[in-house]
Amino acid sequence: QVQLVESGGGLVQPGGSLRLSCAASRSIFRATAMGWYRQAPGKQREWVATIRSGGSTNYADSVKGRFTISRDNAKNTVYLQMNSLKPEDTAVYSCYCNADGVNYWGQGTQVTVSS
Repeated sequence: QVQLVESGGGLVQPGGSLRLSCAASRSIFRATAMGWYRQAPGKQREWVATIRSGGSTNYADSVKGRFTISRDNAKNTVYLQMNSLKPEDTAVYSCYCNADGVNYWGQGTQVTVSS
């Protein structure tokens, strides 16, 4: 089993940056994939980004070129660097981990982009 804890959310002005972290309770070295989803009020959950065990990454079109996902296996942590933030990026961001054929989820962290 894997517990995931997100951090780094907050309030930021449009055009600003935030870096989200997702710390896993055990080694993520063998995790098949890790990534981020987000859910804005009144909207369905939206996939944001994924990083696989080999290091390949994929991004939703809405964040491509602005967000960067990375992982530090030594720290059992996945990051989401978010630049050029827009009000429409406002949402609860949750990380996930696919390991041993099971999907694990964190509780989420709120990101609010507003002036």
